[in-house]
Amino acid sequence: MIATPAWPPQSTPRLFVASPLAAGMRLIEGPQAHYLAQVMRLKPGDPVKLFDGENGEWLALARDIGKKSLSVELTEQLRPTEAVPDLWLCAAPLKKGRIDWLAEKACELGVAKLVPVLTARTIVERLNGDRLRAHMIEAAEQCGRTAVPALAEPVKLATLLRDWRDRRLFFADETGGAPAAAAMAAHPGPAAILIGPEGGFTTDERGAIRAVPQAIGIGLGPRILRADTAAAAAVALWMASAGDW
Repeated sequence: MIATPAWPPQSTPRLFVASPLAAGMRLIEGPQAHYLAQVMRLKPGDPVKLFDGENGEWLALARDIGKKSLSVELTEQLRPTEAVPDLWLCAAPLKKGRIDWLAEKACELGVAKLVPVLTARTIVERLNGDRLRAHMIEAAEQCGRTAVPALAEPVKLATLLRDWRDRRLFFADETGGAPAAAAMAAHPGPAAILIGPEGGFTTDERGAIRAVPQAIGIGLGPRILRADTAAAAAVALWMASAGDW
């Protein structure tokens, strides 16, 4: 017996769209239309997967294809929006390239919110938020996420700590802390991971963080990790502890 081919095929293009999705016709314009029509060579009737971060993933079929736009018909919801683990990643901005990598991995690992935190030793104080969000969207398109992490405005560490509320705050303490996996397992629930800059937190900053009742210093093993590596490692440990892995 001949097996029925999977539908839609695994090779189906997958794109994020910024407005709410629902059954019916939709017009796609700009770079996305160029990508589908000129790069992917979409033909009428070909499938496309769309997601908006709010309403899951939808199957759309190409209809009218023009030079600068194309229309698609959304026919069915393939998947509902994923249940996003309640984890924030609060990280000091890094140099271009490394902060882009961090944003991508935060999305791939399932982080709900990325918060850039300005510290005394932060080298980069200005961020291109549009570029970071584009990297997270591209990561979501490629790794199958139906949600894109929220991107907060950069905030000074003192302000972040002053306004902190009930969420557990695990911070990577290069001077030593509880083993990360054990600490996270012992304190389940909504959490944030705080990662400092390349030079680490100052003594005063470390004291201010430890003064927050919800803060727990954690260690990430015997080796010195780069800030972006530490962020990915800490997020992976928390996800494993939370049962997301």
